[in-house]
Amino acid sequence: MGAVSDAVIAVRDLRKRFARVEAVRGITFDVRAGTTTALLGGNGAGKTTTLSMLLGVLLPTSGAITVLGCDMLRDRHRVLPRMNFTSPYVDLPKRLTVRENLRVFADLYGVARPSMRIGELSAELDLVDLLKRPYGQLSAGQRTRVSLAKALLNRPDVLLLDEPTASLDPDIGDRMRSHLESYQRISGCTMLLASHNMSEVERMCDDVIMLRAGTVVDNGSPTQLIERYGRDTMEEVFLDIARGVDEPARGFARDVAT
Repeated sequence: MGAVSDAVIAVRDLRKRFARVEAVRGITFDVRAGTTTALLGGNGAGKTTTLSMLLGVLLPTSGAITVLGCDMLRDRHRVLPRMNFTSPYVDLPKRLTVRENLRVFADLYGVARPSMRIGELSAELDLVDLLKRPYGQLSAGQRTRVSLAKALLNRPDVLLLDEPTASLDPDIGDRMRSHLESYQRISGCTMLLASHNMSEVERMCDDVIMLRAGTVVDNGSPTQLIERYGRDTMEEVFLDIARGVDEPARGFARDVAT
């Protein structure tokens, strides 16, 4: 994937090694301003490791990351206040109530009028009845909604989403996706989404980056990838790539044969 002049996120030859395992092996990609890009792959493909490096939680073994024009290895303190993330794999303090958790993060991000902002998000994400409850007493789906509220507190320009609708029932999941789409339209936010929900990817994403074993094996819009692999859905494309069918012609030939 070549350089994109309006890229908000630019990743070049990014690598991460843990002892003898190279989890991310020289990936390069761009995320265009105001778009949603999916980072897809099976378990162990390197998605969460890549998102962690973009946030500065993990330091790369080598390579370069630029977000909003800032080098994340040297100047991430300049851009982190304009970023946020959500992940079902990162818990908030369990003894604090939902309101207390959101207030702590609002203060960390320097949110103006934090009580008003928490009230807005609680109404929009149906959290009003949960504000007084300890976070540790919430269901998985409720925690996912609180995590999304946390991610939107500072009205981020860049939003990293790791399975943002995991554990949500279809109705609430649809509402959360609609809320994210609305937020992007209003704010111009750029989003990078890791998901195993392929209908979510088809609905929300402008571009898709396919990973396998820490490398980029294909990229394009959902429509382009579906056409390239001769498939009907992104789920079928995902399965082809996860199972090692890298050349679209091979996948097409197999379909014809069967």
